[in-house]
Order: sequence, then structure tokens, then C-alpha cells
Amino acid sequence: MAPDRRLYRYHEDVLTALWTYGVRPTDHTPPELVRGFINDLYRHELRRLRDQLLNNEFPKREYFDRVVAIRERYRVLSLRPREWVKS
Repeated sequence: MAPDRRLYRYHEDVLTALWTYGVRPTDHTPPELVRGFINDLYRHELRRLRDQLLNNEFPKREYFDRVVAIRERYRVLSLRPREWVKS
């Protein structure tokens, strides 16, 4: 199977958000691939937070606010991959 040679022109605000995670997609990187990677980071952070809660590393009353803070850091996930690129 031949590699996908489509060009993807990411929106600048999306690139800025991705750079905060150290992700720098090229013009040939499908947004679905990048989103999957970012989603994996997000889920990893949520699991780590849950583990910290279960290990009593912070009070349970702080859990909700910490989840919301993580969700805010990954706001780019609220966009569909096709919204990451210019049409």
C-alpha cells in the first residue's frame, strides 16, 4: 500500500496547542494520527491522576478540579480532526 501523500495545512492555533505537548506534525501527518496520540496522552494523565487519588496523594475533594484542569489543557481534543486542518 502506497503512503498517503496528502498535504495537511494545520490551523496555527491547533499547531500552537500541539506544540505544548511537543508534537510537531508535518504537512504529511494525518490529523487523525496526531489526535490519537494526544488522546493517549490525555488518558494517561487521567489514569495517573486516578492512581494518585487511590494512593491518597491528595484529598478526594480536589479530584474534580484536577480533572477539569487536565481537560482544559487538552481542549484541542474537543475539535474533530478535520477541524484541525484548513480545507
